[in-house]
Amino acid sequence: MKQSIPFLVSIILTFTAQAQILPGFKPSGYFNEQQLVIEDSPPGTRILINAPLEGFEKDASVLLIFFALPNGNTIEQTYGKKLNAGDDWHFDIQHIAAQTRSLRKKLKDQTVVVAYLENSFKSWPAWTAKTPEAISRTKKIVDDITGIFTQWNPRIALNGHSGGGRFIFSYINSMEAIPKNVERIAFLDSSYGYEDTLHGAKIVRWLKSGKNKFLCTLAYNDSVVVYNGRPVVSPTGGTWYRSKMMKNYLAGYFRFKTYEKDTIQWNRANGRRIEIILKSNPKQKIYHTTQVEFNGFIHSMLSGTKYEGKGYTYYGKRAYSDFISDSVIIPIRQINIPLRNANAESGSAFMSRISRLPLDEREEEIYKALASGNLPGFLRNMITLTGEFPDSAGANHKVTFEVMPDYLAVGSDTDFCRIPMNPYTAQRLADDFGMSLITSKMSDYIYSKADYKLKPFNYVPVGNANEMVSRFEEHQKQIETQLKEAGGSHGRLVAGIKKDVILSGRLAAQPGKVVIYGWHKLDGIPIQPVYSGHVWWYVDYSHGIRFINNQVLVDGKPLLFTDILQDPVLYKIFSNEDSPMEQVIYFRKD
Repeated sequence: MKQSIPFLVSIILTFTAQAQILPGFKPSGYFNEQQLVIEDSPPGTRILINAPLEGFEKDASVLLIFFALPNGNTIEQTYGKKLNAGDDWHFDIQHIAAQTRSLRKKLKDQTVVVAYLENSFKSWPAWTAKTPEAISRTKKIVDDITGIFTQWNPRIALNGHSGGGRFIFSYINSMEAIPKNVERIAFLDSSYGYEDTLHGAKIVRWLKSGKNKFLCTLAYNDSVVVYNGRPVVSPTGGTWYRSKMMKNYLAGYFRFKTYEKDTIQWNRANGRRIEIILKSNPKQKIYHTTQVEFNGFIHSMLSGTKYEGKGYTYYGKRAYSDFISDSVIIPIRQINIPLRNANAESGSAFMSRISRLPLDEREEEIYKALASGNLPGFLRNMITLTGEFPDSAGANHKVTFEVMPDYLAVGSDTDFCRIPMNPYTAQRLADDFGMSLITSKMSDYIYSKADYKLKPFNYVPVGNANEMVSRFEEHQKQIETQLKEAGGSHGRLVAGIKKDVILSGRLAAQPGKVVIYGWHKLDGIPIQPVYSGHVWWYVDYSHGIRFINNQVLVDGKPLLFTDILQDPVLYKIFSNEDSPMEQVIYFRKD
């Protein structure tokens, strides 16, 4: 069960002396920016939100640009960087990050945020064709990301290159009218999907709805291009034909003025708020990417304003070279925990309700509560850890990963209970949240880095008392007492309080078992060695679930934690075992 954009919708700023960090965002290290990555929300999508570190005061004017990626490009390539020997040329053809920085220098009275939109097909036309409910999901992407910045009532710009235009048209198709908060629509050689009958009337009504509506369309004569002996586009399928179709339709409602300079025809209307710019092509070349590279994104965002043509020339020399970064730094993706409902049960009420339930029903209630977001807010604030770890060949790797500061709990920040559960319930939640259970090696490392190392507190077994909800609550109170005595606070990394339910090679070797480890003493030695003697449904008060974000950075490259555990060389980074794991999730086997 995949959830929508998580808790960021209700945003609270963390103010520091130098920056305003949005929850979940990470400083990029370049140009005073912060970033957030969201994956699989909806499934098959990947989104990078890039924002400045400053400019989020209460009365700030936020301009939120949705940039739908061109066919075949990744976020990193679209973002752009300085090329080094051996680099893919795609990193040097768009430079949306550098062009955005140039915009921020001009639009000083606005806080410019860009959401880069990628999908698993690297093609919005393909994603739209192959994704059920693609039209409504497109709208949800825009609505959810807009919701992150809701307190500033952000103004929206829809922009895209190449196949990215399909995303814009899908969004337009999802509603009877284009929303009022959309103030700019720009097609960077991306108008392939335009249809008079589907889009013309909606665009006209939107343009007539206020003097703050801008349309910019860039295209070149792709109809004459022949590549490898074949036309690049059909006679009616390219942006040249479709952009002229758009212009002809709009000419029925707005009076255009046309002039030509060099090889470019400028068609303007509605006080220059409509611009359809057509580049002729006498040499029959491909100008698909150069329209963006030569300040196309800058112009698409400034056309019709007082800033148009100031400090740059469309289809001229790059005006953003000083803003190109040396590398692309993309943070670990955001975990996918939904917002906690304001009316959700308190921890104490929940524990009371499940105390008399049969074991299978209890587990189902635990799953439903946590899957719906009924867990303390401090558990959503992941702790970032870094280190150098060798692989099986002895090569060291710089690794960055995120872990929960504490063990899974049900309830609010002020009324919660850490909740033991069986590994299959934990696995379902890990899958929902985009997370994973940890390994014994990670349990040790987390303990070594913990802010608060508490002494394990155990109960002598008496019958099955240690398996009862009442014991879970009793242990919760004991931990809270110890944490208070240590001067601790929730949200800081705490360890030593529970045994970890872990991943291990024993999952495949001993199916139907739960594997536990940890409960470190103050000397760092765990009470519980790796143990798989309990049947899968056994749960007692000492068991805890601590998740790791399933995406990690290895030498700056995003990889899945569970994939690494199965890699014949890299597995040693996160595992103390002698071989890669055949199985990295718990499969229920009754």
